[in-house]
Amino acid sequence: QVQLVESGGGLVQPGGSLRLSCAASASIFNLYTMSWYRQAPGKQRELVASITSGGHRNYADSAKGRFTISRDYANNTVYLQMNSLKPEDTAVYYCYADLTATWGQGTQVTVSS
Repeated sequence: QVQLVESGGGLVQPGGSLRLSCAASASIFNLYTMSWYRQAPGKQRELVASITSGGHRNYADSAKGRFTISRDYANNTVYLQMNSLKPEDTAVYYCYADLTATWGQGTQVTVSS
């Protein structure tokens, strides 16, 4: 029983950076593994990064070294810092809470010159 609202998407040039935010309702937020997924046109939704309630992080190979997932327990927010963005990163990015299988509405990230 958590509601998720993403923000921070936008249009950036290759090599640029964005920081996505996912604001969650306070209900048992600290117990959730939180994840970022993305879905590009014509492709399946894929896992980008996740962080457990204990702070352990996992990344897709495509994100390693460029993206960082973090969480702020005080503000019930999970972040995805994205650096060195590539056109292949263009997608709608979704926040996901595993305990109740809750998705946010998504935020568009477009990387192009």
